[in-house]
Amino acid sequence: MDNNIKTIDENLAAIHGYLCSDGYVVRNPPKQKHIYYYVALKNTNLILLKDFQKKFKQVFAVKPKITNQLDRCIIGSKKFYFHLIKTFGSFYCREWTMPVEKMDKKAMSFWLRAFFDCESSVYLKERQSRLICMESVNHKGLNQIKEQLQDSFGIPSMIKKRKNRLTHELFIYGKENLIKFRKEIGFLHPTKKEKLDKAIASYVTYEWFFPKEKEELKAFVVNLMSNRVKSDKNGKISICSNIRENLVSLSEALKELFDIETKVSNACFNGAGTRYFEIAINQKVEINKLFENNLVSEENRNGYKIS
Repeated sequence: MDNNIKTIDENLAAIHGYLCSDGYVVRNPPKQKHIYYYVALKNTNLILLKDFQKKFKQVFAVKPKITNQLDRCIIGSKKFYFHLIKTFGSFYCREWTMPVEKMDKKAMSFWLRAFFDCESSVYLKERQSRLICMESVNHKGLNQIKEQLQDSFGIPSMIKKRKNRLTHELFIYGKENLIKFRKEIGFLHPTKKEKLDKAIASYVTYEWFFPKEKEELKAFVVNLMSNRVKSDKNGKISICSNIRENLVSLSEALKELFDIETKVSNACFNGAGTRYFEIAINQKVEINKLFENNLVSEENRNGYKIS
């Protein structure tokens, strides 16, 4: 095995991330008669143990054993112990470092995913806090993670010292940052993956997502219009949004699917000063097309009749 590795692929990157978080690379103390060398990931999640086992075999052609207690994946090997120590240095919790210069963006994402799978927690308290958090005694290592999250993936994070402890915490928060984390890094740990999905879904969204398939798009537009269209006694039918792109996409869909001509307004402001945009339909021909295609609910027809 070559100890002068110039580049680290995604499998070795994940192994290193696992070992720096919940893993250990240890040998017996010099004065102890019983000699041992262990490389292991200690974790109770079987998916992570199997992932470590699979990646270790892909890199080193040897399959470490998952214990009967399902609490670690371990191999006793002097050869692998010295190879890992000579290649990467210490794996102790206060001393590990990210081999940043040897990883490209893809390998970096695998390293971070393995580390976050083991060390982080996902918190969800709707409308109050949604964040990914990890705590470590290795302040230098956390700063490396913070730098790579920002530099490689554009994900800002924050580090704070814990009161009355020797540890620091790293936080990732904000909808866009959580979405970026899920897309670029993500979780293999099923519980954390599910909680992150729920945290992102719990944000109120004002963006309308239009399906690409024609039949799905048609059903979406019919439902959207029937639920959001408003009409008044002056003969105006309108639909509003605080995001102009929503209405631009809707206008294009109405033309494509139903041959209904519409225009999106410039910015408008209500009495409270809130900005919004509007599609207003006044022409009888276009209004008739709305009714013919069931794009206006009965309660919003205000006595209109198809002519």
